[in-house]
Amino acid sequence: MAQRKVPVADILDTLQQMYPDAHCELNYTTPFELLIATILSAQCTDKRVNEITEPMFKQLNRPEHYLHLTQEEMEEHIKGLGLYKNKSKNILETCRILYEKYNGEVPQTHAELEALPGVGRKTANVVLSNAFGIPAIAVDTHVFRVGNRLGLAKSDNVDEVERQLMKRIPREKWSDAHHWLIWHGRRVCTARNPKCDQCPLQSMCKYALAEAKKAEKKTTARQAGKQAAKPKAKARTKAET
Repeated sequence: MAQRKVPVADILDTLQQMYPDAHCELNYTTPFELLIATILSAQCTDKRVNEITEPMFKQLNRPEHYLHLTQEEMEEHIKGLGLYKNKSKNILETCRILYEKYNGEVPQTHAELEALPGVGRKTANVVLSNAFGIPAIAVDTHVFRVGNRLGLAKSDNVDEVERQLMKRIPREKWSDAHHWLIWHGRRVCTARNPKCDQCPLQSMCKYALAEAKKAEKKTTARQAGKQAAKPKAKARTKAET
């Protein structure tokens, strides 16, 4: 059977209609603040990161503000987050590099960003897209899950999912699509118990269609089992009489 072709344009149009105001939900005012917030967001919710960075950025909003902090002092600012010890070490080293090599500014290329401690492909894409308006698709857990479910991508490898999404989504929509997929993953297409019955994308979604087919097969099998059991019940009744 030929694989069903996913209507990419229809999916993107529907997502745009569902989330016209989609945006980065980390709070920041400068590229540097976004960089730090994104490093902190690893294995943490944006809401929790915002709670931590709101007071922190009032005191520490430039790389030079971090240069004289010990790791223990840095840990005190972010200890409410997961992996805070490792994140503290990476942030202090990143701030030192930014100050010494980039005059305190955040670089604007993948290579330079990914050379910073604690900065991977996803973090670099978030910063480039949101801080500098450079088209990018940051593949976090939501983009990975929703992209695969909708059929926009098909891979269990994060980098390959990014490549497939970049190929299938027009470049001018990369940054917006990144936010649409995240918002959809947080609000509707959750990891557990996705709200497929409430989703406008249900008829276009490979995952929803496959789940509906599974449910239909189970119902058919259950009904067939009931039908098969009826004659046996009658036979027993006759024998007892």
